[in-house]
Amino acid sequence: MSDRPLYFSAFVMNTPSHVLHGLWRKPEAQNHQINSLEHWIELARYVDRVGFDLLFFADVTGLRSPWNGNYELVAREGLQIPVNDPSTLISALAAATEDIGLVFTSSIVQALPFDFARRLSTLDHYTRGRVGWNIVTSFSDNTYRNFGHDKLVEHDERYRIAAEYVDTLYKLWEGSWDEDALVQDKEAGVYADPAKIHKINHVGQRFSVEGPHLVSPSPQRTPFLFQAGASPAGQAFSARNAEGVFIGSPDPQSARGLIAEQRAQAVAVGRGPSDIRFFQGLSFVVGETEDEARAKEAAIEEYSSLEGILSHILGDAGIDAGGLDLDTPIDDLGEFRGVQGWRRWAEEAAGSDRPTIGHLARVFERASRIVGTPEQIADRLEEWRDAGIDGVNVFHATRPGTFVEIGELLFPELRRRGLLSTDKSGTLRSKLSGGGSDRLPDTHPAAAYRGAFTDNNLLDTVTDTAAPLRPAGVTV
Repeated sequence: MSDRPLYFSAFVMNTPSHVLHGLWRKPEAQNHQINSLEHWIELARYVDRVGFDLLFFADVTGLRSPWNGNYELVAREGLQIPVNDPSTLISALAAATEDIGLVFTSSIVQALPFDFARRLSTLDHYTRGRVGWNIVTSFSDNTYRNFGHDKLVEHDERYRIAAEYVDTLYKLWEGSWDEDALVQDKEAGVYADPAKIHKINHVGQRFSVEGPHLVSPSPQRTPFLFQAGASPAGQAFSARNAEGVFIGSPDPQSARGLIAEQRAQAVAVGRGPSDIRFFQGLSFVVGETEDEARAKEAAIEEYSSLEGILSHILGDAGIDAGGLDLDTPIDDLGEFRGVQGWRRWAEEAAGSDRPTIGHLARVFERASRIVGTPEQIADRLEEWRDAGIDGVNVFHATRPGTFVEIGELLFPELRRRGLLSTDKSGTLRSKLSGGGSDRLPDTHPAAAYRGAFTDNNLLDTVTDTAAPLRPAGVTV
C-alpha cells in the first residue's frame, strides 16, 4: 500500500452558489460575500496556514442553461450569477499568502492568446511562481454569444481551437525569451539582450501573433496547467497538455480505471506516465463523532436546493425539466448523455427501479460526500489514494465553515497518517511534482518551442509591418 501524501485543493468560485446549491442561505455561511476582498483574503490566508496546497477558482463567462424556459431560478438562487472575475483576485491573494498555489479558470473564448499570455506571466512573477491555469473550452451558447459568436461552437471543434490556442501560448512562454535574455546590467546600460528576445510569427488557422512576448521569463515560464475534460476529445487534450486533471469518479475502482487509461494516453503522445496529477472531487462533513457528522449533514440537506442542483446537472445535459414535479420518473426524460450514469445510484437511493428526478438531485448532492469522524474519513481517503489519485479537489458547502472544519478536525489526522503533504514552499509546479523542477519537463509539447525562434530576434531589420497577419476570413 502506498504511503505517499495527497495534495488538497480548496475548490471555490467567485459566486454565491457554486456546486452544492442553496447553502449560501445557511445563517453562518459567508458564501454571499463575493464582493468583499476581505472575505477572500481571510479565506486564502486560512487555507494557506492550515495546509491546503492550492486555492482553485472555477469560473463561467455565461449563464447556465435555462430552467422552465427562462433564467428566473438561476438569478433568484444565485446559481453562478453574479460571478466575479477570479483572475483579478490573484495579485491580492498572492500578497496576503505565503505558499499556497493560486489557480483560476479561463476559457479559450474569453481572451486572445497574446493578452492572456501576458496576464499569466505577470501573475506568475507576482505570485513567485504559484499561479496555475485551468483550461476550459466553455459549453454554453450564452458564453459564445457574449464573445461575438452566433452560437456555441461544436464540441470537438472547440478542442481543435484549444489546441492552437495553447500552442500559441507555449511559443510565447517558452520560446520568445532565452533564459539569459534579461541582463539588468546597470554599469553596461543593458537591460535585456535583443539577440535573445524573439518574435514567434505565429500565423495559424484561428490566431495570428507576431510577438515577442512582452514579459520576461517568470518563475515557471508556463503556469501549471489543469484541465477537466471527460469526453474523448477532452481526454486526448489532457493527455497532451495537462499537468493536473480534475476528475469526478463515483468510486475508487472507477478512478483507478480512468487514471490508468489517461496515463496510457499520455505515454502514447510521448509524455511520462507520472507527468499528470489526478485530483478527485470530494466533499467532507466532519464530526468528532459519527452522530455529530450525520447531524451536520442533515443541516446541510435542510438548506440544499434540489431545483438548483437539477438545473445545474440536467441543464448541462441540455434538458430543461423546470416545469416538471420532483416526483417525475427519470425515465420520462428519455435517453440523454451525461446523467444515465447516475441512474443506478438513484435507484439505490429510492429503493425502486423507477427513481425520480428528485432522487437524482439528492444522489448528485451526496455523490462526492464523505461523512464521518476524522478517522473514518482518513480510512476512505486511503482507499482513494491506493486507487491512484494524487490529490483531492475539496467541494465546500459553506465558506469559510467547510474549510475550517477540515483544517481543525480532519487535517490533524491526515497529517498523523502521512496523508497530508508537508512541503508547501516553492513554485506550484515544484510542489505538485514532489520537489521537482520549476519548469515544464522536456516531455511536454511546449518544450519543443525552447530555442525554436532564434532567427527572429530583435536585431533583425524591421520590414513592412502594415500587412495584416490574420489570414482572411478566419475567426476564433
